[in-house]
Amino acid sequence: MNMPGLLQHRQQRVAEFPSRPRARALRRSCAAVFGIVAVAFAQQPDPALQNELKGLTLDQLGKIEVTTVSRQPVTLARTPAAITVITRDDIRRAGVTSIPEALRLAPGVEVARIDSVKWAIGIRGFQSRLSRAVLVLIDGRSVYSPLFHGVYWEVQDTLLEDVERIEVIRGPGGTIWGANAVNGVINIITRNTRETHGAFVSAGGGNVDQGSLGMRYGGGNDKFSYRIYGKGFERGPEFHPDHRQFDDFRRAQMGFRTDWNVSETDSLTVQGDLYDGVDGESAVITTRSPASASVVDQNGALSGGNILARWKRELKGGSDIEVQTYYDRFNRQQPNQAEYRDTFDVDLIHHLRTFERNSVTWGAGIRLSMGELPVVVPTFVFNPIRRVDQLYSVFAQDEIQLAPDRLSLTIGSKIIHTTYAGFDAEPSIRLLWTPSTRHSAWAAVTRAVRTPSDIDDTLTTTALRTANPLSFTQVSGDQVFTSETLLSWELGYRQLVHPKLSLDIDAFYNRYDHLLSLEPDTPFFDSASPAAVIYPFVNRNNLFGSTAGLEIAANWKPAPSWRLEGSWAWLDMKLKTRPDSMDTTTVASIEGSSPGHQVGLQSFVDLPARFQFSQIFRYVSALPAQKVSGYAALDLNLAWLGLRPFEFSVAGHNLLQPDHAEFGGDPGPLIGIKRSIFAAVTWRQ
Repeated sequence: MNMPGLLQHRQQRVAEFPSRPRARALRRSCAAVFGIVAVAFAQQPDPALQNELKGLTLDQLGKIEVTTVSRQPVTLARTPAAITVITRDDIRRAGVTSIPEALRLAPGVEVARIDSVKWAIGIRGFQSRLSRAVLVLIDGRSVYSPLFHGVYWEVQDTLLEDVERIEVIRGPGGTIWGANAVNGVINIITRNTRETHGAFVSAGGGNVDQGSLGMRYGGGNDKFSYRIYGKGFERGPEFHPDHRQFDDFRRAQMGFRTDWNVSETDSLTVQGDLYDGVDGESAVITTRSPASASVVDQNGALSGGNILARWKRELKGGSDIEVQTYYDRFNRQQPNQAEYRDTFDVDLIHHLRTFERNSVTWGAGIRLSMGELPVVVPTFVFNPIRRVDQLYSVFAQDEIQLAPDRLSLTIGSKIIHTTYAGFDAEPSIRLLWTPSTRHSAWAAVTRAVRTPSDIDDTLTTTALRTANPLSFTQVSGDQVFTSETLLSWELGYRQLVHPKLSLDIDAFYNRYDHLLSLEPDTPFFDSASPAAVIYPFVNRNNLFGSTAGLEIAANWKPAPSWRLEGSWAWLDMKLKTRPDSMDTTTVASIEGSSPGHQVGLQSFVDLPARFQFSQIFRYVSALPAQKVSGYAALDLNLAWLGLRPFEFSVAGHNLLQPDHAEFGGDPGPLIGIKRSIFAAVTWRQ
């Protein structure tokens, strides 16, 4: 079959499956959600102006409560983990337009843009297109894909105005969150609807982010409150040396949330989202008859939705019980493959405070993920094309006050069972010492696992190796891949050196085993037309090694209207192959895809006449495996809040050069991330 015929066959084959979003559907979604919000504006009276978020003192920043480490509120200064909180004020002042851009505000997090659509993100190494070693949550809902062991960052979105904070844990979190929380956890937490009453509209555009529009309306009372929102954007391509300009991106999303205080002890949250988008993609498609390998630039189709319900009951003595359940639908059509997935999840969490010096948390969960993976091209095949991935888990954790308000010990473990790997245990032990309100030190030893996914075990890909003589490379799994494991040692120290200066130092040493390797098998001759030599490779667990690192972050407020933040992260990766391994490429690929050094400097200034000025500088060292040189980047954002209820802002990103490459992943030469300008106007009522 020739290439035009193959593409026609692919389009016909995918058409047999549901949910085919296109630009017309995208426009309909935008029109529908914006119409709903406009009707809400017309029907409701204007509420009082929303109060502006005031800058927090360093002492107040240390008292921010976080929930991701233990699934219960704990002040940031007394958390035995390397955790950073990106606040809503940080996001607004930085002038970012997406969640991955906001993650650049956290020290030690590796964030690189591949093109206008795709990102590569990692924590403490293993930076990759799909963040294979990081668990990402949105209000506690996991968005980790069991197909490609990672996260599709381009479809993780919400109205940034409604984000309360982003909690970023650098280090394993498997004891609480389970499988795939290996190198870190990112939990995006949205605001309670009681804090989002009134109307909000924001519109903007620029040379790369060419147009965006976001709307939200909220109302209610102390017992029941709600909000609805909608957003849409269009993004142009980045710089292509070969002028292929394939990576434009259009997307719309709408959603709602309700918070109901059912009684004095019971609360219920129900929320959901729908999205629809078209993204420009490029892929190499191989055919055997006739033998060819062609680069295909084509729009992909992304759509999906989710609904989540969370019930919580306050019990006597400070205890509580919480049940959360969600359903997530995901549809993705790419030039070389398609995926349609339904995920159901139920979690039970019980906090017990029945003992004076003990705080016990235990829970259980069930997740069923049903995937349908139709064959789009015959050289990219999952077998079977339909499967159900199951994950069952139970965990328990006890925080023991050895010396009240001075020394605490936290021990616990999570036991998981997955379809691929069977049983795995993820224990941890953490010690926290707080000799005074200004000092805290902690140490932790943790085990975490990354469970196998479909791409490890059930995918077979075929690529043209040589045309004369005709040969192909074939990569497959043989369903014996086991879980990748981590044993982590961490030390941390926090100090409020002065009411205007705080310091955070974290060090780690991680031992990895059973990491993915690509093992060559014996070549063979395939007589099928056309006859060719096949060079097979099989996924195995023959890599092991270690990473070590140091992360230093400082926060200084030289004046009430000026805050400075600085950070430096050092990473050293040393991976090896086992003696019986013949893999010669994977070690260099992994080690050379994460920066050894990262430096960040951030300045947030309140100027006279209600102007706010932010400057964000970052330096990232070279990525040899990606052929990316070390680079520096500068972002500036100037906002004026002096004409209430309007706000005006203009942001410049990557201002130090016309463009620079940050990561590879697309066929052809590296794509340059452009210098960009984005202006926006916001109305709040």
